[in-house]
Amino acid sequence: MKIGIIVAMDRELQQLRQVFQNSQVIVEKCGIGKVNAALGVQRMINEHRPDCIISSGCAGGNGEGVSIKDIVVSREVTYHDVYCGAAEDGSLVYGQVQGMPARYQADPYLLKKAQELTQSSHLSPLTSHLHSGLIVTGDWFVDSREKMQRIIDLFPEALAVDMESAAIAHACYISKVPFISFRVVSDMPLRDSHASQYHDFWNQVAAQSFQLTRTFVESL
Repeated sequence: MKIGIIVAMDRELQQLRQVFQNSQVIVEKCGIGKVNAALGVQRMINEHRPDCIISSGCAGGNGEGVSIKDIVVSREVTYHDVYCGAAEDGSLVYGQVQGMPARYQADPYLLKKAQELTQSSHLSPLTSHLHSGLIVTGDWFVDSREKMQRIIDLFPEALAVDMESAAIAHACYISKVPFISFRVVSDMPLRDSHASQYHDFWNQVAAQSFQLTRTFVESL
């Protein structure tokens, strides 16, 4: 299986390239934000024809039981900053681009393999901090409780907030390429007013923070 992993930032790229040294996995950077993410993943699809794509990197976390350095795996993703109005038949929802799904579902096989990691006792304690659920995406850097609260008011079940996953899923959906997102929680914005947790995360993070992504890839 040819696997592509796409990240937004140089720091994430460096971490993941260390994790995937001497590997055939394609690891590339797209840049920050939805447009860069969509362009980057489409370039990866056109140039490498991967059998599946993994969005990896960091995200702000939310919810009880979620903590910094935990991993959130996307069961589904959507935009938190898209609103196309109300359709006459009431079919459009907040976060949905008209003509596209309301939420992009992770590929069932990839999600199943990710969830199976939690049943592998030899992987503990890595998988004790693995969560699967909704990831929401928008062109905001969430650096205040107020910004995060606005998002969570719309999507209370969201476990992570990032700037790329839904755009990558959107492009993969159009190109019919299986997709899933693995996100390391870098900060908990509802518990931090000044993004200090985010900056501390990068001061402390080591390659093992992305090791679960490698374990997942090896299981495919």
